[in-house]
Amino acid sequence: MNQGSARELTGIRIQIILLTDFVHEGACVGDPKRTLQVIEEGGVVPIVRLPDLAQVADLARALLDGGVTAVELTMTSPGALSALSLLRETASAFAEGAAALGMGSVLNREMAAAAISGGAQFIVAPLLDLPTVAYCVERDVPVMPGAFTPTEIQTAWVAGAAVVKVFPATRLGPGYFRDVLAPLPHLKLMPTGGVGLENAGEFIRAGAVAVGVGSALARKDWVAAGNWLALTEQARRFIATVRYERNHMNHSSDIALAGIPNKEAREAE
Repeated sequence: MNQGSARELTGIRIQIILLTDFVHEGACVGDPKRTLQVIEEGGVVPIVRLPDLAQVADLARALLDGGVTAVELTMTSPGALSALSLLRETASAFAEGAAALGMGSVLNREMAAAAISGGAQFIVAPLLDLPTVAYCVERDVPVMPGAFTPTEIQTAWVAGAAVVKVFPATRLGPGYFRDVLAPLPHLKLMPTGGVGLENAGEFIRAGAVAVGVGSALARKDWVAAGNWLALTEQARRFIATVRYERNHMNHSSDIALAGIPNKEAREAE
């Protein structure tokens, strides 16, 4: 590990120690059902992983202006916990339930405790750590653990995952989602890793309830340049893509329920 990475991890540990001192069993960060509902409504979860979060308020505003209903900060970004608290205080959409604010790259129970104490309304992890899932379930905070295989995905779901983050999705593709959901239709899945405008719609068609989007949306160059308009427009493109696919799927379902023959259904579409 290089010195920069070591300093970053030390900073995260210090933030965790400072914030977990204030964690108490009665703490509440919002209605978990409403949180999950708004995440699924928008269907796009921007993943904010940046070396500097000084402009996080402007970044969040740009994403929300683009129609996004959830924002995921990450523990790998320096100052993530402070940024989380700042957004909870300054962005009314998160306090009013119009959007949800979460923390990602959560690896263990201690990180989850610090994030929840800081105001995280949902927790996302790149892996499946059952104690972390159990802690979030106990605190009534939606958790989205990472999983790769069908066994890991089902294990995460049974443990109490609100949504299972399939990661890295770029290695698997939308077809994998169809294959998993065929025998396990009860699951709620969200692809993360390699999701862009070119494949977001395909994942939705394959059954994903939302898509986790990193550098294809919260681009470092746009943030560094303060190009908030570009971020807002890109967010709108992702939201429009998800909405289009959902509407198309609903239209196809309505045609099927009406008993229209396949040839007529294709013509109607």
